[in-house]
Amino acid sequence: MKFIAEIDVMPHKELLDPQGKTVGKNMDHIGIEGVKDVRIGKHIQMVLDCVDEAKAKEEVEKACQKILTNPIMESYTYVLTSQ
Repeated sequence: MKFIAEIDVMPHKELLDPQGKTVGKNMDHIGIEGVKDVRIGKHIQMVLDCVDEAKAKEEVEKACQKILTNPIMESYTYVLTSQ
């Protein structure tokens, strides 16, 4: 079966996000008001061919923990859909 994983990776809330801080501070300069905080992460789409959903989840977890994220600095969530 074919599965698509939509993975969102964000820095831990306890850590400073310098890119997000810079973008947030500059919102007023371009006329965007009322922004209190900006945090910037990454979005990853992964297509898998697995026998079932349990195996697909196992592979997504393994990829997130071993290569797609730095667990010391980042957390992740994902949505898995079948095609």
